[in-house]
Amino acid sequence: MTKNILLYEHLKNLKRLCPIFRFQINENEVSLVLNDKLLVNVLLFLKLHCSYQFKILTCISGVDYSEKKYRFKIVYELLSIRYNNRLKVKIFVNELKPVPSVMGLFFAAKWHEAEIWDMFGVFFTNHLNLVRLLTDYGFEGFPGRKNFPLTGYIESRYSETKKSVVREIIELNQEYRNFKFLSVWENTEFN
Repeated sequence: MTKNILLYEHLKNLKRLCPIFRFQINENEVSLVLNDKLLVNVLLFLKLHCSYQFKILTCISGVDYSEKKYRFKIVYELLSIRYNNRLKVKIFVNELKPVPSVMGLFFAAKWHEAEIWDMFGVFFTNHLNLVRLLTDYGFEGFPGRKNFPLTGYIESRYSETKKSVVREIIELNQEYRNFKFLSVWENTEFN
């Protein structure tokens, strides 16, 4: 815990160099929230500066807050092996604003950025290969968004007879049923 407090105090000095919105420490996790325009420069600073040396990007994750103005939170999780510290860098964007790619700084960002684009539709500028990873190439929509429908009208399945993937219109018919749940407390006479 003291190691993270020292990192937190050390990162407060970073606020003098660049405009960081907020510092947070939550259950042994230090994070900072910043403007997306400063993302590449701040990550480069955190990677190369001798006091930080966050040389490993362990994960990039996305969260959809559909009711907010900046609905997507993109979280970059960094690791400093030299100082045995972890840091989360957070940015908030809407669906129309592209995020600068950090693939030039961390090669691991290639997969994570493509996955966030595939699931949430957040576009990363200067990304060399933004492709669909977890959904089909003809897939429409972004399943990680809160407003994505849970049922659809088209089903994709593999056909053994055609030896390929076929798309068929799906019908989700269910006949109306009336359930009568008998309760022990109903229709009983007490003396």
